[in-house]
Amino acid sequence: MDNQTKSAFLLPRLSVMMFLQYAIWGAWLPLLWNYLSGHLGFEGARIGEIFMVGGIGAILGPFIAGQLADRYINTEKFLGICHILGGILIWQLSWMDSYALFLVFSLIYSLIYAPTLALTNSLSFHHLPNRDRDFGKIRLWGTVGWIAVGIGIGQFLLHSYTPAIDPALTGEALAEAKTAVIATQNAGIVMAFKLSAVLGIVMGLYCFTLPATPPNKTEKTNATKKAISEIRMQPLVTLFLLAVPVSCIHQFYFVHTAPFVQQVQAGAGDSLAAWFNSIFGVGGGGLMTLGQMSEIAVLAFMPILAVKFSRKALLSIGLAAYAIRFFLFSTVGTVVGTSTDAQLGMVIAGILLHGLCFGCFIFVAFMVVDEEMTPDVKASGQNLFNLVIIGIGIVVGSLIAGQVAGLATVDGTMQYEQLFGWPMWGAVICLVLFLFLYPNKTKTGA
Repeated sequence: MDNQTKSAFLLPRLSVMMFLQYAIWGAWLPLLWNYLSGHLGFEGARIGEIFMVGGIGAILGPFIAGQLADRYINTEKFLGICHILGGILIWQLSWMDSYALFLVFSLIYSLIYAPTLALTNSLSFHHLPNRDRDFGKIRLWGTVGWIAVGIGIGQFLLHSYTPAIDPALTGEALAEAKTAVIATQNAGIVMAFKLSAVLGIVMGLYCFTLPATPPNKTEKTNATKKAISEIRMQPLVTLFLLAVPVSCIHQFYFVHTAPFVQQVQAGAGDSLAAWFNSIFGVGGGGLMTLGQMSEIAVLAFMPILAVKFSRKALLSIGLAAYAIRFFLFSTVGTVVGTSTDAQLGMVIAGILLHGLCFGCFIFVAFMVVDEEMTPDVKASGQNLFNLVIIGIGIVVGSLIAGQVAGLATVDGTMQYEQLFGWPMWGAVICLVLFLFLYPNKTKTGA
């Protein structure tokens, strides 16, 4: 196959890689709180600890995966090995009901899976001829993968784990029946782990067919140390420091939104809820894919936005979207059986803001990291930022989310207006600090 033919197939090949990479994660992550709390009966603080260990792999990733990919082993081979092992491990979570076992296996899985998120980015950046023009097109297929498995699991829960409710029930009896339905749906989430496992093994085998991405063996310096030295300069130092609280705020969304949405869906008017359920399924995760759909729209326009607006402007928009989203969620507040169609609409509006949250902050931040790092340490630079976003942020954010859930629970009922008020004010503070600290640059895209 000549170089021209290889180039023509590059974008589709990398798109499939991104589809599988995020389908693996999206199959189970949005529904994890529902499963651990609603089915296994774990307490909020312990669930926060399980979410927390998911970030440990991203913390160690820069010091292991980044160094290996930059200096010793082809990136595509490293990805293949990690995903096959990860698929085997995630299957084990489908039968575990012990907190200790679930925590240990989640930790091991995070050590294997988390570094692959940044390495798929660095592999793409290595081969794409025009990053600004092409990376958004590639990365949006990761979002499509997340949507596909989210709706798929939602539909599975709707048709296999949603018993019919007697239409004659009213009042407290109806609320109890809806609570029982939610419990049944939560039990069915076990299939999400099995689906993720199958996708992981498929992804692992596929990675061995990706373009060769060899390490830079002629460079003898430690890639991670060199990348850290570059982070100490602006604008990276401000971006990395503020990314810690922002990633904690981001983690609130993935920890608490699915059970919140699940309850709003159960309580909203029959006609509106039924219409959304018929498309997105139940359990909360399916409806949350509206956020990924808006993400696709933002990423599709990113080649234009990246040229028209400065990096600071785009990052500011993302931070503002975080604050508005949690304002909407905190305004709704709900318990099973009491939400209205109008409240469901507000929740959907908040979910749709995910596109701006992710696209304008996290996606653009990865672009800034790639732009500011020297070529031989880009993989380590991506992994270091990955450390912040899905490492430190997940560890700290999960612990905070678990503790705040306890504070916001009154007589066994979650007070969502209190729960979501915490990340809302956190986002406002981050936006103010960012506007003051992040440097202004005059050139386009800076």
